[in-house]
Amino acid sequence: MTPRFDLIGLATTDMARTLDFYRRLGLDIPAGAESEPHVEVTLPGGVRLAWDDVTMVRSFDPGWTPPTGSPRASLAFRCADPAEVDRWYADLTEAGFHGHLKPWDAFWGQRYAVLHDPDGNGVDLFAPLPTD
Repeated sequence: MTPRFDLIGLATTDMARTLDFYRRLGLDIPAGAESEPHVEVTLPGGVRLAWDDVTMVRSFDPGWTPPTGSPRASLAFRCADPAEVDRWYADLTEAGFHGHLKPWDAFWGQRYAVLHDPDGNGVDLFAPLPTD
């Protein structure tokens, strides 16, 4: 059997704030999960997204240190249409989350925006532009 891609894991320094961010993007995260050191949800298609509190990560990897600089990976959320990209970006930045790149019409045919979650991970919002 070949290994099957199954989970994206993220380390977090503030579980409650991080889960608030992803709930606002529509992920169905159980109530009360904020107090857990490990939280995961199964996304449509079966891939899981998980968050581990830094204390949990250091329990099995004592030398772990958070990365510095720009994110090397990002999660991308497809929106229904270009207006939704703008709306979600506005909703999240108005809620105090970091907007990295304001929505723009990208040359590759998408409305695109980039936010950072509370731990600095890239979170992209996109939707196809109309093809007149």
